[in-house]
Amino acid sequence: MAKKAESTLKNMLLALTLIALVASLALALVNRVTKGPIEDVNKKKTAEAVTKVLSVPDPNDSTKMVPIYKDYTVDTVTLTDTIKGKPTEFVLTRYTATDAEGKVVGKAVESYSDAGFGGRLKAMVGFDAEGNILGYDILESNETPGLGAKAGQWFQRDGKGNVIGKNMNEKPLGVKKGNEGDVDAITGSTITSRAFCGLVNTAYKAFLTEKGGNEQ
Repeated sequence: MAKKAESTLKNMLLALTLIALVASLALALVNRVTKGPIEDVNKKKTAEAVTKVLSVPDPNDSTKMVPIYKDYTVDTVTLTDTIKGKPTEFVLTRYTATDAEGKVVGKAVESYSDAGFGGRLKAMVGFDAEGNILGYDILESNETPGLGAKAGQWFQRDGKGNVIGKNMNEKPLGVKKGNEGDVDAITGSTITSRAFCGLVNTAYKAFLTEKGGNEQ
């Protein structure tokens, strides 16, 4: 009886091992098959975000937006920003846009803040050559629906907290509450608004940073 039980246990362990092996191979195969398409989708989304934040109203039709650039290059910026009084290191991706003559006409920066109500808030922020905000696009958000989730529109050109055209050269972005700045916070979501202003300020630092990651 003991030998039969031992034999059954060995068979079960062998079966479980085989199942685990097959599952691992299947997952590896799926990952290999889907890796390329996922990367292509992410690249497309990134390109669309860059175009969105580096566009201005068409002078012939204000309802349409036209990109200000012909091409762009990509680099990584490492910088330290002070968040809630604590030095925090950021590694951000930056897209430097040029016109047909190769002149720099703006930069888009993937920036983020971990101070959102729901955690990380991430956005692509676009600046013209002088550092004025051209646009932004929320890339990642876990904010509350109906409140913090409004960040995607609230700070746009036609939003109540419009930041388009602002320049942080003299003063960082901040919400009006507590006299932190002149940005109208999202109703009922000051935390998200502060996080948004923070990530834009960090993006502006990356805009100013020289190529290679050295802050000016």
